[in-house]
Amino acid sequence: MMNALWISKTGLEAQDLALSTTSNNLANVATTGFKKDRPVFEDLLYQIDRQPGANSSADTRLPSGLQLGTGVRTAGTQKVFTEGSLQLTDQPLDVAINGRGFFQIQLPDGNIGYTRDGTFHINDEGTVVNVNGYPLEPQITIPDQANEVTISRDGIVQATLQNDPTPIDLGQIETTDFINPAGLQATGGNLFLETAASGAPQVGVPSEAGFGSLEQGALENSNVEVVEELVKMITVQRSYEMNSKVVSAADQMLQFLTQNV
Repeated sequence: MMNALWISKTGLEAQDLALSTTSNNLANVATTGFKKDRPVFEDLLYQIDRQPGANSSADTRLPSGLQLGTGVRTAGTQKVFTEGSLQLTDQPLDVAINGRGFFQIQLPDGNIGYTRDGTFHINDEGTVVNVNGYPLEPQITIPDQANEVTISRDGIVQATLQNDPTPIDLGQIETTDFINPAGLQATGGNLFLETAASGAPQVGVPSEAGFGSLEQGALENSNVEVVEELVKMITVQRSYEMNSKVVSAADQMLQFLTQNV
């Protein structure tokens, strides 16, 4: 019975983490470029009282043996990098990636962050930056006299100046891809960092060599499905209740022993 208590404890902890993951997904249902998480569980060690396949006599073997599980634990959480739907905004500096790839963001510590959030702005120097003021890499500067900014599907940024209809080139937006995007480290602020699990970044031009194209005047919505997360939440709640009932049952059996033995 004490084993049942400890096994149920691991189940309660696992379902608590699953609920935290679901709540974080729902909290970010409106976050641009957000990628949902899912918890990954694995069973714990087994106590082998009778080894499967061991001899039960000189000519016979045990078909299954006796293996007692000790519970469950969280092996990790995995980012799901399916694409979210595209939402038209008609803002010239809103850019969505239609397909694979990440924008590169120059962080204050000199490292490069990666994001699917294409909500860009212009700072006081005319540099294209994200919502936190971190510049897009490679940097692109919009001149003061720019009248209209155009971003092509392959990342070429052009602008027309006042009283001059001829467009001028301002730079090239590059995107980056990883062999294992799920291995990226989420740091908040819609940013990811490279890790050993993600592999080295592969920089390329949008619309070429497997990279997604750019869509000006659009943003990528979160890939969280509200109905799916609500169903997960109900499942987690019921699983938590069942584990708590096991704790109550084991407690009642222990109470019976202490009162009657």
